[in-house]
Amino acid sequence: MYHFFVEPYQVGEKEIKILGSDVNHIKNVLRMRTGEQIAVSDGFGHAYGCRITGLEEERVTAEIITREEVHAELPSRLILFQCLPKGDKMELIIQKAVELGAASVVPVASRRCVVKLDAKKEENKRRRWNAVAESAAKQSGRGMIPQVAPTVDFAEALLQAKELDVCLMPYECADELLGEDGMTAMEQTRALLKQIKKGQSVGIFIGPEGGFEKAEVQAAME
Repeated sequence: MYHFFVEPYQVGEKEIKILGSDVNHIKNVLRMRTGEQIAVSDGFGHAYGCRITGLEEERVTAEIITREEVHAELPSRLILFQCLPKGDKMELIIQKAVELGAASVVPVASRRCVVKLDAKKEENKRRRWNAVAESAAKQSGRGMIPQVAPTVDFAEALLQAKELDVCLMPYECADELLGEDGMTAMEQTRALLKQIKKGQSVGIFIGPEGGFEKAEVQAAME
């Protein structure tokens, strides 16, 4: 069954009005007809089983058949700080992150990133990345559409991360920096993960192909 997202204001007591680009997708790409059933989510944990009742120029109307609470989200809010990779790898990363439950993705321009985006390229990329996130959310049955934020530099990413409850940064030399009490960095990470509580926010930093510079790791630790 095809899955669509709407804003809460589009949901009425008995019917849902689908607007925007999904109208063209339903009518001209999927070529759906009245009477066919679709799944609709409002992005706030509510899911609806619907039957299409009207196909108009700028909207599709669907009768609500079933309503239910969606429990498809992770117990903790996961934010992926992904340093810009080469080529189109970012699209696959966003797709998999959304499928695995990430609440949002923040592209990061770290020092070793080869990719450089000017304002126009960044705008076009972000539009495409959010389309990938929406598609992945629909395919994986998410209750909300994770957003891809504007690209930030590493310093700004660290400022955003300070607002989170927990942050993780995989680093190949972590044992040299964190090894204490006879525990490896991996053992410390596992212990930290066990302490994360429901409702907490968790950030994870993933570097580019060349990894993080030591100065960046030290800045993150501070």
